[in-house]
Amino acid sequence: MTSKRSLIRRATAVAAAATAALVLAACGGNGNDSGAAHNGRDTASPSASAPAQQGDHNAADIAFAQGMIPHHRQAIEMADLAATRAESAEVKKLADEIKKAQDPEIKTLSGWLTSWGEQVPAEGAGHGGHDMSGMMTAEEMKQLESSSGKAFDTAFLTMMVKHHEGAVAMAKTEQADGTYQPAKDMAGQIITSQSAEIARMNTLLGKS
Repeated sequence: MTSKRSLIRRATAVAAAATAALVLAACGGNGNDSGAAHNGRDTASPSASAPAQQGDHNAADIAFAQGMIPHHRQAIEMADLAATRAESAEVKKLADEIKKAQDPEIKTLSGWLTSWGEQVPAEGAGHGGHDMSGMMTAEEMKQLESSSGKAFDTAFLTMMVKHHEGAVAMAKTEQADGTYQPAKDMAGQIITSQSAEIARMNTLLGKS
């Protein structure tokens, strides 16, 4: 009897210990699981939501769009003057092509900034500034506005070469540092088209 009671007690103790171990393991497991799940949500949430909120763009893409808009606006303003002031038919044709190419790009760039929740530069922002690559100063714009005939043609071509070179430099920065593929594609188009226009303008300047 004594040995049987001893066995019963021992079996009961073992069972109790096993039960306690299971309870502890279950509690610990739940705590760890919930903690892991909670931590997983915390760490996964920002990275999972970031692409949806920000798209595949970075600070370089924003700077490209916000810089190229006023840059293009000034080029169009310069091109507008050619209609009544230029003497050369080639200069007038080039000015018209610049307007047709850059106006749609302004709309596209503005659309990107809006979709990213970024500010679109206001009309006149950066006008006459010289802090941006290739931008004309207020004095240079006044000089262009007061010119006509061959003097305008020469001034326009000289200034637009400088302006285009600035745009190409900005586009190359976007291609190197940007992550938004449509912006990088546009930068590539700007480099190609404006480099070709620079060559045309230099040729026209050589003839004058």
